[in-house]
This record gives sequence, structure tokens and C-alpha cells, in this order.
Amino acid sequence: MKVCSNSQLINSKKSGLLLAVCLSAVIAVVASVVQARAERLEGAVHIDGSSTVFPISEAVAEEFQGLHPRVRVTVGISGTGGGFKKFCVGETDISDASRPIKASEVECARKHGVEYIELPVAFDGISVVVNPANDFMESVTVEELRKIWQRGGAKRWSEVRKGWPDREIRLYGPGTDSGTFDYFVEAILGKGGEIRSDFTASEDDNVLVQGVAGDRDGLGFFGYAYYVENSSRLNLVAVDSGNGAVAPSTETINDGTYAPLSRPIFIYPSKSASKRPEVAEFVRYYLQNAAQFAAEVGYVALPAEVYRLARERFDGGKTGSVFAAAKPGKSIVALLSGD
Repeated sequence: MKVCSNSQLINSKKSGLLLAVCLSAVIAVVASVVQARAERLEGAVHIDGSSTVFPISEAVAEEFQGLHPRVRVTVGISGTGGGFKKFCVGETDISDASRPIKASEVECARKHGVEYIELPVAFDGISVVVNPANDFMESVTVEELRKIWQRGGAKRWSEVRKGWPDREIRLYGPGTDSGTFDYFVEAILGKGGEIRSDFTASEDDNVLVQGVAGDRDGLGFFGYAYYVENSSRLNLVAVDSGNGAVAPSTETINDGTYAPLSRPIFIYPSKSASKRPEVAEFVRYYLQNAAQFAAEVGYVALPAEVYRLARERFDGGKTGSVFAAAKPGKSIVALLSGD
């Protein structure tokens, strides 16, 4: 066996110490560069739109501002449609959306010279909820939801299913500017279906939570994260689309078995705003950390490949929508990769 001399051991220790010192110096330099970059970044990022996407964007904004204290990020709630109205005329930098952009919104953006980059950030499952005092509605079929929510629909529980109480149904749902409203109407009532107007509507899902939580005969729908945040105040209703009743959860939303109310949610940064360093850095930070923040606020993270493709789409400045005219059953990876 080879034995090292004392001098060799001393030299070896010196080399190791020197390497450690060098590594520490490199780390210190990198840290100082990162800190300097953070301190140099300044400006404002204006976001508005979906109340469904709001919890993720708000969480990202708070963490980002902690890293970049000279950047002010504001996140508003005007509903998906309301957000696009501002975005399409250049009033905001990023639009939160719980559905793909509509043709009328595309035309508005084109008219005002606003180009946009479509980026999915999480999965959501629109959740149907009732008051905890409701002891009869553990599940509901799509047909029964249609019977309740369609124009001229059922007024009393007993009209929906035999054995349910003869009491008035009181409904709570997103306003017409909400992407969740649009998605629910199409998924439950079908294209061209008309929703009843006699329900309490709000673009703020917290208002809907309070309404159902305080009303024994309340029934409402909104994003899954708002149920998770208020699960002690609400009862979740499983939805049967023909293959048995399924409740929304991380697993059922991700694998699509919670149908037909699972869907991706988006951010839409404008191409021109994204040329500003603070906006570009914010969007990259958003995509790098969306999986973590989605899970923290109660949504479902997209596959890692989707976030990679979204980052490529943003860095390449690829504008337009691939989701607006997407065929049912096509995966998000296939849509983003152009397959």
C-alpha cells in the first residue's frame, strides 16, 4: 500500500483549502452579480384579468418583488373578458385568463397593434360547491347541472331530482366577464346554450365563496383553488359526465377524469411589453416557478415539458394562440410543439 509523506499530505490539504477558497470566491462573485442585477432591475408590471388565475399571479408577484424590490407588480381582478378589454388596447402588460383568447379579442388586439404570447401556467377544475348544511347533494350529473343553470331552469331542488327537498335553489356564479363563466356555459349548456340570469354574479370568487357559505340552499361554481382555500366552509359536489361521479382533485384534474370541467389556465404577456427587462424577467420567473406556486395555491401543475415549451415560446417571441381553435383530445404538449 502506498503511504503519503507528511509533505505530500500538507500539500494536499493546502490544495483542498485553496480550492475551497476559490469556490467560495466564485460563489461570492456570482451572488454579487445576481444581487446587482436584482437591484438594477426596476419599473412596473401591470397584470389584470381572471380571478381564477389571480392566486397564482399574486403569489408569483410577491416572491418576485422580494427578489427585485425596485419592480412594482400590480395584479387586478376584472375577469378574463374584462382583463382582455384592457390588454387589447394596451392598458396592461399581461392578461390573466382562465380560457383561450376569443376571436373578438384577437381582432381588438390586432386593431390596436397589440401582439400577445399565449402561455399555459396550470390546470384547474371548475368546482361545483354547496353549503355544508346541504346533506343531499353529494353528486350531480351534467344533465342535472344543465337543468339547474339553463335559461328557465329548475327553481326548486325537488325539480332536479326526486327525493331532493322542496326548497328554492339559490345560485352563485362568476359574472359574464369571467373565463370560468364562459367555460362552464359551453361545457354544461353546450355551444349556443343560454344561462339563466337570476343568480348572484361576481368577478371576485371570494364573494361567491361567502355567498354559498352563508346560504343553506346555495349552489355555486368557481376555480378549484378557492374551494381548497375554503374547504371547511363548503361541500364539494362530484360531477357525473356519464362514467360515474368524480370529484375534482389534483389527480382527477391532471388526468382528465374530472370531466368536462378540467381546463388549462393562462397568462398572455404582450410582445411589446416583454421587451422591457422587468416584464421579461417576471414572465421567465413565472414560468420557472409556476409548478410550485400552482400547487401552493391549490391548482395542478402542468407537466415539466409544457413549462419548457412555454419558455421556448416566450423566449422566441412566438405570438398568437394555439388553444383558441384546438381540437378536443389534443394534448397541451402537442399544441405547443406544433404536432
